[in-house]
Parts: sequence; structure tokens; C-alpha cells
Amino acid sequence: MSSSLLSSSRPWLVRLLACAGLVASSVQAQDAAPGPSPVAEGPPSGGTVATATRAAHEAAMMPGFAALVEKLLPAVVNISVSSVIHPDTSQPEGPDGSTPSGPQSSPFPPGSPLEKFFHDYLHHRHGDGRPGRQVQALGSGFIIDPSGVVVTNNHVIDNAQQVSVTLSDGTEYPASIVGRDSKEDLAVLQVKADRPLPSVPLGHSDEARIGDWVLAIGNPFGLSGTVTAGIISSRKRNVDHGLYDDFIQTDAAINHGNSGGPLFNLKGEVIGINTLIYGGSGGDSIGIGFAIPSDDARGIISQLRQTGYVRRGWLGVRYQDVTRSMAEDLEFHKADAGRERGTGAIVASVDRDGPAQKAGLKVGDILTVLNGQPVTGQTLPRLVAGYQPGETVHFTLWRRGNYQKLDLTLGKNPEEKDPLPSDTHPPEHPVKTLRELGLKLGVIDQAARTQYELTDSQRGVLVMRVYEGSPAASRGLTEGNLILQVGQQEVNTPEALQTALDRAREMKRTDILLLVQDKDGLRWVAVPLGDQPSQQ
Repeated sequence: MSSSLLSSSRPWLVRLLACAGLVASSVQAQDAAPGPSPVAEGPPSGGTVATATRAAHEAAMMPGFAALVEKLLPAVVNISVSSVIHPDTSQPEGPDGSTPSGPQSSPFPPGSPLEKFFHDYLHHRHGDGRPGRQVQALGSGFIIDPSGVVVTNNHVIDNAQQVSVTLSDGTEYPASIVGRDSKEDLAVLQVKADRPLPSVPLGHSDEARIGDWVLAIGNPFGLSGTVTAGIISSRKRNVDHGLYDDFIQTDAAINHGNSGGPLFNLKGEVIGINTLIYGGSGGDSIGIGFAIPSDDARGIISQLRQTGYVRRGWLGVRYQDVTRSMAEDLEFHKADAGRERGTGAIVASVDRDGPAQKAGLKVGDILTVLNGQPVTGQTLPRLVAGYQPGETVHFTLWRRGNYQKLDLTLGKNPEEKDPLPSDTHPPEHPVKTLRELGLKLGVIDQAARTQYELTDSQRGVLVMRVYEGSPAASRGLTEGNLILQVGQQEVNTPEALQTALDRAREMKRTDILLLVQDKDGLRWVAVPLGDQPSQQ
């Protein structure tokens, strides 16, 4: 579980607000000894009266947040995450194959098959025999529905084996992961309570202005129910965190543990989800924090609640921002109603048979407006992602000196695969034990993706356990491996693998060929077939 993010294209550090290991630390507060109180003698001077009057006036101008905070606190929750760090991941090898336990250099020529075998042997010897180390982390979240729907950051619950949610009154509930989106760094959890839970509404961040007051409530450094106040410092910030950067910047104090917590306006509406901080050497708050705008998050949250994953529209083009020199060279520097002079996204390439090509978009076209919204090379990805595959959008573009209209039906990115049906609708028997192989198998659901650090696109049958002394163990299969194919037949469920196994036995095969994926990549493994029958 990562606790920081180092931007590769910035000279400064932008840190994720994950809180790994915070539970191991404690906060000790020491009350300073009160000093003597100054006592005024004699009547106050005119200057003192003026100063007191001015201070009273300034105090009257400052907003009071107490009543609002009392209303909002019950809907803000602490999120506790537990996971296991295995020895092979917590103790990385050095360039010569050495580990903290001693040197492990290979005696074989670099790049040779024997060197690869030696490396695999050491990997399994050091990684499989030792238990993992249990760690915990804390984050924040907020309830958006009385039924127990909780919103937080994806990086808060990343790699989690168990997630629990604690309310402001101390009540703790186990939580399940409904869905998560790593690209927008959002996740939705569900808790089952015996009563309706307090909730807060999502507001409209597009209406927020620079200078508006905001409140951040969360769990910084494990200190629950902490409230900080500030203003919106800027809008539409791109900090090279991802393709869809559009952050609200605030000077409300935000620290490690505030991740996933809400940023409120003075109406008590959530207008942002606190996600990043611009930190110094220690990553603590210096008055520059970033929140995902609620108007960007609303559609993502809705999709996660409905399907557990997010589908985004796809153009099938590569584009870049139009610079001033480009605009002048293309004579695209004339003002046009509703648009800033010379701004847009210029098309650099068009994918063959993609949505853009089918609609007639060409290299050199400059996209200026999408469904009435001005676009640039920076904002176009986020705007397109707000629509679903299959939706038709309307572009205004500049082509060879003239503005034109173009209707385009968005497609689905071929590089993004929807989760298997078992992710949201698990089969009746998701776990199966194949005793003739010595394997306990399961489906790749959302919990498995989190536990075994699998990406949303990975497929196959999950190895949940390998029994000691079994044929699978003799061939080096371990817990967390994925079985992608049997022979050359793809398998995605334990039932499909069972069917392939039965077919191999009918054909009098003595072994079964599996395509296995582990942390080192793909490999074919021939596993001997035993005599024991399969058993649920």
C-alpha cells in the first residue's frame, strides 16, 4: 500500500494521503504550563479602545462553523484497512539477487535458462515458507446514502484484505468493496447497519468559486473527527496525477489520513473528495491540498454502485494542446464566440477503424467544443470520459480555415476490459477443490483483486491454496497464481477448468498443461494427473 506519489514531471512532490502504519504510532500532547495573566491597570487608552473595537468587528465578520460541523460529523467515517505484506514483496532483491538474509548471486551465466531456474528457485524458497506480516492503515470516507453507502479514495482500500468503517459515535461495521476506479482514485463501500445511517449530499462543485469557504473533515494521523477550515485556492488544477486531473485546490489543512474525506461548502454539501497534498520533505500539510470535484465524481460513483466498475467513452485519436505558435501557423488565432482565442485540441493521429475515423475526423483537425463545452488538450480526456460508449457527442472543430460540426458515436476502449460476470454476480459454487491436482480454486472477484494485487483487466482462475505434496506443489504453483488456459483453451471459472480436466482424463492423458501467470510473468506447466476424484 503506497503512501506517496512522486510526480515524474514535476520538481516537487505530490503525496497521496494514504496512512500505512499510522496505527503503530501514537500522538502525545503535552499541555504547556499556563503563564501569568497580564492585568491592565488604569483606564484603557484611546488606542486600546480602538484596537478592541476593531478586533470585535473582525471577529463578527468571521464565519462560525460549529452548528454546521455538528450536523456533518455523524456522516464522516474512519476507514480501517488490514492487509498482509509477504516476505518476497516486503524484502525486495538487490540487483545481484541478494536479500536482507544474505547474498544470493547466481553461479550461472546472465540470461541463461539455468540462471532463470536459479532465480525462480530462490523466489519460491524465500517467499513461500514464511508467513506474511499483518499491517493496518487508516483513512477517511463519508456516507452518501442512509443504507450505508460510503465513498472514499481507491488508494485508501488498495490491497485491503479487510475493511471496517467506524462512525463518529464509535460504532464499527465491517465493510465490503462495491467497486473502485483506480484512474479517478475513487471507491464505494457498503456497510450493513441495523438502522438508517446519517448521510450527506453531493453538491455541485462547478458552482464553487475561488475564495469560497470550505471545511475538510477526516481522520488525519488517526485523529478521528478532525475539522479544518479554509478557502478554495484554485480550480481545475492539473498536477500530473493522472489523465483526468481536474482538482480543486484548497488551503484547508489536509494531512495523511484525510484521504477519501469530504470537502464541504457552507451549505453542508460535499463538493470534493480530499485526495492529494502538495508536501514538503515530510509530506505534511503546508496549505496546498487537492480534492476530486464532486461533479467529476458523481457519474463515477453512480457507475460503481450499479456495476462495480467504470466504462468511459473512447474517441480513438491521439491529440495534444494547441500552442500559440500552432495557432498562428494554422491561422487558428481568430476569436470565435464562446471560446478563448486559439484554444483547442489538435488531432495528431486517428486509430484505424476507431470511432473518430468512422465519423470522419482527420489528422490536423482542431477540436474546440464538445456538447457546448470548450475543450483543450488538457480537458478533452476528462470530458470524453464523462460519456458512455455508444453515446453520440457533438463536436465543433476547425479544419483548414473553417469551423465545422461533427457528430461522433463514442466507442469502448479495446484496452479496457469489463470485469468478469463473477465480479458482480458470483456463481453458486465459486470455490472448488481439485484433489487430483492438489489445488483449491476460486473466481477473481473484487476482493481477490484487492488481496492479490490484481489489475482490473486480469483474467483466469485464481489459485487459492496449493496442498503440500500435491502434483501442483511439485510444479511450483503457489497461492495467488492465475491459471489462464488448459491446453490452448481459455478458462475463467473453476467449473471450466474442471470440465477441461475431465476431458483430459477421458482422453487418457497422464498430465494436464496449464498456462500459469505469477509475479514473474507467464509460463506453461505440465501437472501430473492423480487418481483421486474432484471434490467441492
